Amino acid sequence: TSAPAADSQASGSPADDATDIAVQNAASVTIDEQVLFDQDGLRITASGMADDSIWGSGINLLIENSSSKNLSVACNAVIVNDYMISNLFSADVAAGKKSNETLYLMSSQLQDAGITEIGKVEIYFNIYDSETYDTVLTPDVIEIHTSAYDRMSVVKADSGTELLNQDGIRIVGKYVDENSIWGAGVLLYIENATAENVIVSCDNMSINGFMVDPVFMADVYQQKMSLSNLTIFQSDLDDNGIKSIDDIELTFTVSNASTYSTILTTDPITFSVK
Repeated sequence: TSAPAADSQASGSPADDATDIAVQNAASVTIDEQVLFDQDGLRITASGMADDSIWGSGINLLIENSSSKNLSVACNAVIVNDYMISNLFSADVAAGKKSNETLYLMSSQLQDAGITEIGKVEIYFNIYDSETYDTVLTPDVIEIHTSAYDRMSVVKADSGTELLNQDGIRIVGKYVDENSIWGAGVLLYIENATAENVIVSCDNMSINGFMVDPVFMADVYQQKMSLSNLTIFQSDLDDNGIKSIDDIELTFTVSNASTYSTILTTDPITFSVK
């Protein structure tokens, strides 16, 4: 799809210039048509890149279900240029039917990671029975190289306040967004240099000395990075009369993503990021 007219009107600000460049680069990236998965009557083909003015960049998929079961296809994880990217992908395909779908790659997270060109996409599909919700297939990681793969550079978006650097896990507080749709958010850079997939969560969080109940859980696969938002609800801020997020205290817990066993739990960490 073509970009809306507003996108062609440069405002002159550095942020707008960077966004314009990112849009142009995303639109120029292509992939060859390729079969990603073909097993037990289910075939998934990547037919090309999508460029939507609202949803951003994505991968067009043709899903063909020649089995006798109604199947649903989702993603346990999507990784772009070694960064974990959130996805809401889900496709229901009845027995004997086909479906054209698009796996969109969250543009805000790509921008936070400084990804202006998508070079590599790793997909962990999860295929389950649409009626019983029982898992049918969990294929190994599927890797797609785009036309920008050979010039792809992976940059650590790790500027900010380092909160944890222990046992191969690194967490950096980047900034506080006090105008989040839910209330406020703390953007965290998480780097997993270990040989296992991990889940990072937090407990005992306070803001300006007042306890709050945030929403935060980040899956970070081995040797990958993530930019994840720690969300604080507006009701927590209002109930405690918090007008500005000045001081934050919390503890992090890092767990094995498969066994849920605890790898490490930090002492209370106090920090301030703007």
